Amino acid sequence: MNHNGIFSLSFPEAKTIIVSGDIHGDFNQLVFKLCIQYQLTDTLLIVAGDCGFGFEKKEYYEQMVRRNAKRMNQANNWIVFVRGNHDNPAYFDGTMFNFKHFIAVPDYAILQACDHTILCVGGAISIDRIYRINEWNKRKYRVHSNESQENDISRNSYWQNEAPVYDPDKLNTIRANFLIDTVVTHTAPSYCELFSKSNLNQWAENDLSLIEDIQIERKTMDMLLHHLKTNNHPINHWYYGHFHQSWHSAINGILYQMLDIMEFCQIY
Repeated sequence: MNHNGIFSLSFPEAKTIIVSGDIHGDFNQLVFKLCIQYQLTDTLLIVAGDCGFGFEKKEYYEQMVRRNAKRMNQANNWIVFVRGNHDNPAYFDGTMFNFKHFIAVPDYAILQACDHTILCVGGAISIDRIYRINEWNKRKYRVHSNESQENDISRNSYWQNEAPVYDPDKLNTIRANFLIDTVVTHTAPSYCELFSKSNLNQWAENDLSLIEDIQIERKTMDMLLHHLKTNNHPINHWYYGHFHQSWHSAINGILYQMLDIMEFCQIY
C-alpha cells in the first residue's frame, strides 16, 4: 500500500483495465455503465479526474458506495478516482475515501494490474475559477450559513490547490521501485490536444493570471513526461480527460488518448 512514501495498489484479480473521462458527479451512472450496460466483470476502472468529490457532504459519497456495493461486489469490479480540478483534494489522500471497491488515490499513486504499472497524477486549472469563487461566496451566505464549522471537506465548488504538482522526489522514489508503462492524468502535456479550452480568452479578461497559470499547468505535465523519459520508464500510453472531447495521437512513441465525458477506453 505504501512504498517508501509512494501510495501503491495492486489488483491481481483484475482481467481488464478501463479509463474513463470526467464523470462530474454521475457516480451511479458510472457504475451502471460499467456493470449493467457493458456487463464488465473483474475490471479496474480509473476515472481520469473531475469525479465530483466535494460539491456534496461526505455522507453523500458514502451513501453512493452503499447503494452500489452489491452491484460492484457481484461483478468483482473496482473504481479508482484520480483528482481533477472539480474535486476537493482532501478526498484524495488514499484514506478519506477508501472502500473495498471504490478509492480516491493521491497524486503519484501507482496502480498495478494486468501486467501494467500505471502512474496517476491529478489536478488542473479551472478556467471559470473567478466565477466559481464569486458564486460560492454568494451562495454560502444565502444557503449554507447554518452549516456547522467549516473544515477540509466542507462543501464547495472551487479548491485553491487544484493545480497539478511536479514532484521530482516522488518520481525518484518511484523509479527505484517501479517501471511505468501507462500514465493517467487529468490535463495533458503542452503538445497534446486541446491546446486551450473553449472560451479561455473570455474568462481571461477578468482573470489576469489565468493564461499564465494554465501554461504552468501544461508545463508541469511536460516536466513529468521529461522526468519519466529521462529515467527510462517504458511509457507507451497516456490517458487524460478535462477537455470534454475525444482525440488520440501517437507522438514520439507514446499514444495519447483524450477522453470525453464518461467515455470508456480499454488499456490493452
